[in-house]
Amino acid sequence: MSFNIGLSGLYAANKQLDVTGNNIANVATTGFKSSRAEFADVYSATKLGSGTQVIGNGVRLANVSQQFTNGDINNTGNVLDMGIQGQGFFVLSTNGSLTYTRAGTFKTDKDGFITNSDGTARLQGYAVDANGKIINGVLTDLRIDTSNLAPKPTDSISSTINLNSDSTPINVGSTSPAYVFNPTDNTTYTKQFSTPVYDTQGNKHVMDQYMIKTPNANEWQTYTLIDGRNPDGTAFSMANQSPITIQFDSSGKLSSISPPAAPGTTPYTITGNSIVMSAAAWTPGTVTNGVFTPNGAKPAPNGVSIDMTKTGSVFGETTRSVIAQNGYSTGQISSLTIDGTGVMLANFSNEQTKPIGQISLASFTNEQGLQPVGGTQWKETYSSGIPGYDAPKTGTLGAVVSNSLEESNVNLTNELVNLIKAQSNYQANAKTISTQSTIMQTIIQMT
Repeated sequence: MSFNIGLSGLYAANKQLDVTGNNIANVATTGFKSSRAEFADVYSATKLGSGTQVIGNGVRLANVSQQFTNGDINNTGNVLDMGIQGQGFFVLSTNGSLTYTRAGTFKTDKDGFITNSDGTARLQGYAVDANGKIINGVLTDLRIDTSNLAPKPTDSISSTINLNSDSTPINVGSTSPAYVFNPTDNTTYTKQFSTPVYDTQGNKHVMDQYMIKTPNANEWQTYTLIDGRNPDGTAFSMANQSPITIQFDSSGKLSSISPPAAPGTTPYTITGNSIVMSAAAWTPGTVTNGVFTPNGAKPAPNGVSIDMTKTGSVFGETTRSVIAQNGYSTGQISSLTIDGTGVMLANFSNEQTKPIGQISLASFTNEQGLQPVGGTQWKETYSSGIPGYDAPKTGTLGAVVSNSLEESNVNLTNELVNLIKAQSNYQANAKTISTQSTIMQTIIQMT
């Protein structure tokens, strides 16, 4: 019986050495999770019970448990290197077979798909629709699309404007001398605001709003030109365009916007608090030596809407801020950023940013029930439970840290101590076998 006890001890010590050695060997493996050998004693018992004088029958390996504590997150400077700060696993697909990993050493293949380091499995996440909205719920292969971003014509402009209520009025409406607005003469207007706008081919134009303080209380007028001319390309004159009147209440809040006095002579209409230039009114083109030439492009189908909701008139400098317009020219992808929620943002040369996908993370009820399959990957088992998929930073899922990798969670100091212990255990169990052998030889000699 003593031989069996010693042999079981040798086997256990050997397994402990194997587990410890594997941990040490993977101390530099990205996303590796250390393991721990767990043992249980063995007892021999009769059917009626163990009694009070039963001697143990050795030891057995009960389990090799994985330790899913987080490793340190270190910066690498590579945008597709990703670590998880908290719980969760990256999801990989190899021809539809899903595996899970904490090793975020990703790259792109020749088709732009994001794969693991050896290119055998594709990273899973959520796609985006044509408007850049994340399509949650359905996992797909994440891909970095390097095609150009098509141009978008401007159809909306907004800003925050204050028109100084103490501005000196321009002699609007006078007949002696006759008032004549001239965009090239800054004495005929109070302030000029310029905004870039784009046509359907991505050509950039400049829309100018000329703000004029009138002698009437709380009243301003505005003319809007594109590239210094009427939107149809004709040269500006007061005979072919009338101003829009903006009225404020006694507290300086916008109260009304009035259409031009002669609507038939201007391309602008009023919708709520917005000045709308119809699509039919703007003919995009270029001006060379004073000659206008159409460029073959068109404006946005619904025209251009200039939102004046955040326009007020109180004492203070006439200023404009928080300027936003939604058009842009053709752009080439210049860089990629990934935020903590796993959203991949493509940055383009035309100063646009567009979501191109979102990384999904998986969680399990029992992480230790996962089956290691090599390559720092695990598979779902009955013991682990079914995976739950969601975006990073949702529920208990951790955050994705781009430009970084999670190191192995192996504590090398502890492993070296465990190595010494396993060696001592091995020697001690070998000694019990040697002692039993000596006793048996003594008994044999007595006979």
